[in-house]
Amino acid sequence: MTARLVAGKVLGALGTLAFVVVFNFFLFRVVESNPVATLYRGRNLTDAQREELTRQFGLDGSKLEQFWRYMEQTLQLNFGRSYATNQPVIDEIWAATPQTLALVGTSTVLAMAIGLAMGVVAGWRRGTAHDRVLTGISIVTWSTPEFWLGMLLLTVFAVDLGLFPTGGISDPSGPDGGLGELLDQAHHMALPCLTLTIAYLGEYALIMRSSIIDVAREDYLTLARAKGLRDAQVRDRHALRNALLPSTTLIALSFGFVLSGAITVETVFSWPGLGLLTYESLRGPDLPMLQGLFLLFSAAVIVFNLAAELLYPYLDPRVRAR
Repeated sequence: MTARLVAGKVLGALGTLAFVVVFNFFLFRVVESNPVATLYRGRNLTDAQREELTRQFGLDGSKLEQFWRYMEQTLQLNFGRSYATNQPVIDEIWAATPQTLALVGTSTVLAMAIGLAMGVVAGWRRGTAHDRVLTGISIVTWSTPEFWLGMLLLTVFAVDLGLFPTGGISDPSGPDGGLGELLDQAHHMALPCLTLTIAYLGEYALIMRSSIIDVAREDYLTLARAKGLRDAQVRDRHALRNALLPSTTLIALSFGFVLSGAITVETVFSWPGLGLLTYESLRGPDLPMLQGLFLLFSAAVIVFNLAAELLYPYLDPRVRAR
């Protein structure tokens, strides 16, 4: 890939991000024009108190003045203060990010490893019993709502059997620090991680199966077999690498969505990550928090999608030659 092509893709990504930043401002101003009235509904506030709250929330002045103030603050990674807690939005986002990275990152890696392996086996053995069973499992898991699966696992394994905690990230009376605290957090993370792994793996499996089936028709695989390579060698050395191209986009987008977390799953299990923070902000609505989260999620998807496009030439030389 030439430097000019790389620069073009980077500029395209920056342009998309710039559009998101501008759209982010107007979207939430259209949704809620007077959040002070909404947040303090039913309270006897004087006009002076309303004006002071409006000023604190950065809603004073014309829309154009608010926009320029918003742009200046955004470039400084200052997303304002939360309506709910009056704390800086960026601080609350950074505090919730590690929990989401741990939960959704782990489940994405597990789902990717299991799902891609299922897709390779199903696609390479198309029409066999292996294919029917694995494809059936993939369709079921892909079509199952995450929140329903989470509530089912929570009811069975946490409430009925009592094998896992019902929510949260740690036991208040548990060990403080060291390996004991880490194991306690892993125990709390087990059910939500299992939920997301099951929910995600079907998509990976079905896309990889389709890719393997398409690649299996190529002439170079017939040539590889004619050279005397075993079936497993033909699959692993030749078919798998080219079949990874569609999955690369999915993997990159999945890692982009890691930061957004799974809103419904984190809510069901009361996992204190970005997903639960988003849910609580929607209930407000906490506009500065929603603006910061929306921008963060969009930027993550844009960056990882760009990474996937730059990775393509190293997976398939045909892309490099274009």
